[in-house]
Amino acid sequence: MSALTIYQDTVPETPVLHTQDPVEMANLLRPLGVRFERWQGPEIPPRSADAETVLATYRPFLDKLMGETGAGSADVMRVGPDTPNGAALRAKFLSEHTHSEDEVRFFVHGSGHFILHLADKIYDVECTQTDLISVPEGTKHWFDAGPEPDVVALRIFTHKEGWVADYTGTDLANRFMAYDQ
Repeated sequence: MSALTIYQDTVPETPVLHTQDPVEMANLLRPLGVRFERWQGPEIPPRSADAETVLATYRPFLDKLMGETGAGSADVMRVGPDTPNGAALRAKFLSEHTHSEDEVRFFVHGSGHFILHLADKIYDVECTQTDLISVPEGTKHWFDAGPEPDVVALRIFTHKEGWVADYTGTDLANRFMAYDQ
């Protein structure tokens, strides 16, 4: 189930707020420029569906979203227990970073935590199946799909080079690791 947990950035052990209400989550994140919504409608393709099938299933949603945001491409990302270099990939995602474009993800299967560092707060957004999140350009964040990830997600890009991270060099993510606590 989707959830939002907010912490002071100096107190990882005590949440300030926790909610699993997707409407409340969207309302709390919107003033921060973070888009959170649930896409209801099409029958969810099987986990094993090829990328073309997944993209075709969500094409009406993608076309609308890409028209609103000016994004130029979408692809399907799969991260699972058999992903080559899975530990190194997780470490890369777990380092606090920013992007020069919005980071937009839609969860077809599985779950993961987008953890945002805004001012003096940490916003841990657990995204699950049918959740869309858009993290604004320049927002400090990291991502955790856990030590044994099993995610199928749509990625939407504005720039043709896709996912490019600018790492902040802090160790803050080590204190707020969603799956390891």
